[in-house]
Formats: sequence, C-alpha cells, structure tokens
Amino acid sequence: MSEVLLEHPLDGVALLRINRPEAKNALNAEVRRQLAEHLTALAEEGGVRAAVLTGNQEAFAAGADIKDMAEAGAADMMLRRNHLLWRAIAQFPKPLIAAVNGYAWGGGCELAMHADIIVAGENASFSQPEIRVGIMPGAGGTQRLTRAVGKYKAMLMALTGQAVSGIEAGVMGLASKVVPDAEVLAAALDIAKTISRMPPLAVQQIKEVLLAGQDASLDTALMLERKAFQLLFDTRDQKEGMQAFIEKRKPVYEGK
Repeated sequence: MSEVLLEHPLDGVALLRINRPEAKNALNAEVRRQLAEHLTALAEEGGVRAAVLTGNQEAFAAGADIKDMAEAGAADMMLRRNHLLWRAIAQFPKPLIAAVNGYAWGGGCELAMHADIIVAGENASFSQPEIRVGIMPGAGGTQRLTRAVGKYKAMLMALTGQAVSGIEAGVMGLASKVVPDAEVLAAALDIAKTISRMPPLAVQQIKEVLLAGQDASLDTALMLERKAFQLLFDTRDQKEGMQAFIEKRKPVYEGK
C-alpha cells in the first residue's frame, strides 16, 4: 500500500494522508518522495485550489526514521539530497493546511511548519527532539520555528527537545487554530473549502507575497504587496468579484 494516500474529499480540495501507522508515520525517504511527487502534480492540477496534509489520530508524523540514519556519514546524508524533496513541499504554490493530531516530532514538526496553516488538536504534541540523539533539526526546525514563535521559545524547544501541546502551540503562535482532537480534520477541510471558493490568482499572490516578504525589508515587502495588488486588477476574477458585490450575488471565480 502507498505510504502517502491521495484523496479528493471536496471540490477543489486535495487530501494527503501519511500512511505508515506501524511507524507512527515516521518520515522515511519514500514518504518524502511521495509527498514531493504528489504536491508537484497537484500544483499543476487546475481543479485543486487547496490541499490538506494529515496523518492519523495517533501521529501526524513522529519524526525521521532514526534506523535509516544511525550509521550514515556526512557524505551519505549530503548525497541523499533530501533538501530537494523538502523544497518541493515548500514551493507548493497553493495553500497547504496541516491537520495535526498526536505526534508532530522532529521532521514531523518541520513538515507541519512547511504548511501555510496549521490546525492542531488540543492534545497534539509538537517537538524538535533531535538534540536527544546527538544531532539538530535539519529541515527548517531552527529557522521556521524561530520565525513562528520567536527566539526564546524556539531555543527552549530546540535545546531541550521538550514537547508542547496543541493548546500551547496555539498560544505560542505555532498553530493557526486549535480544536478538540476529533474535529481536527473536519476543521482543516472546512478552511480548505473556504479558500477553494476564493479567487485563485488572488490566493496565490497572497501566499507568494506573504512568504517572500518575511525575509525582505519592510519597504521591499510593501513594494511586492503593492505590485501584486495592482496586478490583480487585470484579472477577470477582480471584475467578477466587485461586480458580484455591487449586484449582491455570489461571485463565480475562474482563476483568470
């Protein structure tokens, strides 16, 4: 059976499920490869406007597969080129929502942070425990975590390996929304459904500018925002959206 399952539960929404329950959905090479392949294909699939990534009730993804790394050397790790697989996830141009139940540890926490929105169960568990096995985060766990929660919380998590609950993640700013465990996937799909009904070009521009602006000066980021804002006035969706507002009807967006 595939280690990443692809479903289309709603119009315009794709659902990816990590499917290694016997290993708490640990991220081996095959899971990373399949995630990269699916998201690369979904990026080109016109009928998909948002995607949800999840695991199961026990684990979103409980880190990397330690047995796969224990005897590896530096050159071996470099030649695996895992960063190229992570890049395919980071560069997915459509909104990606992580629905997190249970463990999101190590690579699992880093995977969740590749998403644009994180919906967490109250009893989810986020951690960067790499230090406890003699290494450190290697797929964004020091950089994305710091940008999400600030230096002091990130230092505490990375230097101690201590986990935080879904509720704590929400308070820290690591989770966008926290809901009862049984409602996580439904809440994530509901957000994806809402986004899928928005004008696709505006959605993509918002994601692109928001991410690019994080690492730019304020003046540069505001310039990127202004240019993208102006560009959208040459789209059919802008004309449709404003005319529908004036006519007090629901707009029909084409992504054009």
